[in-house]
Amino acid sequence: MSSRKPKRAASSKTFQRLRSATNSNAVNKTSIIVDASKYIEELKGKVERLQQDVATSSDQTSALPMQVTVETLENGFLINVFSERNCPGLLVSILQAFEQLGLDVLDASVSCSDNFRLEAVGGENQGQEESIDAQVVKQAVLQAIRNWSTEGNEQD
Repeated sequence: MSSRKPKRAASSKTFQRLRSATNSNAVNKTSIIVDASKYIEELKGKVERLQQDVATSSDQTSALPMQVTVETLENGFLINVFSERNCPGLLVSILQAFEQLGLDVLDASVSCSDNFRLEAVGGENQGQEESIDAQVVKQAVLQAIRNWSTEGNEQD
C-alpha cells in the first residue's frame, strides 16, 4: 500500500504540470486530458499557419535573393552583385542598366556557375552632361534585377 502513495503523488504532480502547461482550469484528470488534447490541436493549427506564412514570405523574397552594393570611387563606382544561385541572363540585364545610365564598364569580374557574382568598376561616359551618384546606380541595378525576375528568367 505504501508504494501507491509515491506513484499517486507523481501522477498528481504530472497532471498539475499538464494542467499548467495547457492553461486548463479543469479539476479532474479526464477533463485535464481533454483540455490538453484541445490545446495540442490549437498548437498544430498555429504551426500549420506559421509554415504557410514562411512559405509565402520565402516565395515573395526568393525572386530577389540578391545583395547589391555600390561604392563611389574616384573615377566611377564599384558595383557588387551577389546571389547564392545561378541567374542566367541577369548579367545582360545589369549591363543594359549600365548602358542606360551612361556607365562604361572599366573592369569586371563575373561568376555565373553555382552562384551569381559580379564585381564591376563603372565609370561615367565623358560626354555625359549630368553626374550620377551611387544611389542612382544601385537603384538602376535593383530595377534591372526586378525586370529580369519578372521576365521569368529566374531559375528555381
